[in-house]
Amino acid sequence: MTAVAESRAPVHVGVDIALVVPELRRWIDRLGPDLSPICAHQLGADCGKLVRPTLVFACAQAVGGSTGDALPGAVAVELIHNASLIHDDVMDGDEFRRHRPTVWKQYGVAQAVLAGDALIGLAFEALATDAARENAGAAAADLARAVRALAIGQHADLRLEGSTTATTAECLALMAGKTGALLGVACRLGARLGGAPSGWLDGFTDYGGNLGVAFQLVDDLLGVWGDPAVTGKPTGSDLRARKNTAPVAAALARSGAAPARLRALYQSQAPMTDHDVAEATALVERAGGRAWTVDQCHRHVARAWDALDRLPLDADARDALRDLADRVVARMP
Repeated sequence: MTAVAESRAPVHVGVDIALVVPELRRWIDRLGPDLSPICAHQLGADCGKLVRPTLVFACAQAVGGSTGDALPGAVAVELIHNASLIHDDVMDGDEFRRHRPTVWKQYGVAQAVLAGDALIGLAFEALATDAARENAGAAAADLARAVRALAIGQHADLRLEGSTTATTAECLALMAGKTGALLGVACRLGARLGGAPSGWLDGFTDYGGNLGVAFQLVDDLLGVWGDPAVTGKPTGSDLRARKNTAPVAAALARSGAAPARLRALYQSQAPMTDHDVAEATALVERAGGRAWTVDQCHRHVARAWDALDRLPLDADARDALRDLADRVVARMP
């Protein structure tokens, strides 16, 4: 393995993420005049943060591949991501995302479900376009496993919704499926399509999977303490919806007056008022929910770094991938 690594020229990971936007638009246009505007609404004018395509490209370049090699994987994971967001918004009843109405709110539930299904189909079509590519079948299998894990994670999320007894371990496990699986496969696809030896793929998957958990932990913090101008959602939106996110689960796992009062607010049948949301926010922090979530985020970023350290990568590539991990923490409110 080391010999293979040494035979590769040193690489500098510089990702031109603008490459993926026109390609996403091109695939969306294949859905025709009725479905394509619905899916285009989901992607928005700039197609969002494009975290997953960034990871695909970066991991491909880290092993000496090109963005051209990795483009089908970048498109596929972003289409799957947006399909999951459409379906999640339906299940959660969320009315706003990226500063505009969610797809189901704008077009109705039936159209939203159909749009999500269409994006899943497009993702596999995009990944398998080059039928002669040696890695096409294995890459499609990678993505299929990630979609399965994502669905299991979302089911766990629904099962624990509104629970006041969910453990922090359960929350971390569902994050590993709901968010970690897709970031993990983004890194795996980038490495695979970039030509990495098969023995390296699990390391890239672990890197992305841990990064995904850290990313979700930050999102959970933003759901309580995030600025609406940044998140596109109202302040304390997760608390208002009584979502059992990581900070809440960690707070409820403690004993004392603050967790007891928070549990009472979550078990109440009355809608959360602005005063209730403000009180719940203070209770979560007082009970240690915020501190626990921040600590877990740093732990999973460190595990992502550890996964990279197992790989004989060029120093510049390793530093660039570490920088991507650091950016996850930089989003923390």
